[in-house]
Amino acid sequence: MGGHIMKTTIEIADDLFGRAQALARREKTTFRALTEQGLRMVLKEKQSGPAKWKWKPVVVHGGGLTEGFKNATWDQIRDEIYHGHPK
Repeated sequence: MGGHIMKTTIEIADDLFGRAQALARREKTTFRALTEQGLRMVLKEKQSGPAKWKWKPVVVHGGGLTEGFKNATWDQIRDEIYHGHPK
């Protein structure tokens, strides 16, 4: 993926390093390849921005508006919702 290889040193917790090396052995790959794969995944996730929130639809089984509101305008319905609340 990248052209130039940069050599660097990182400090990593012993337990994390051990788990990563064990996984690399099981998958017959190198610690370096596993580390690069992890960095690519994190960078892709961070660069794509936050996940899009998807609202779950709210389904209410009923007959719609009550009789008192069937022919009401939105302004009338809104006024009733906020009745008694300061403007």
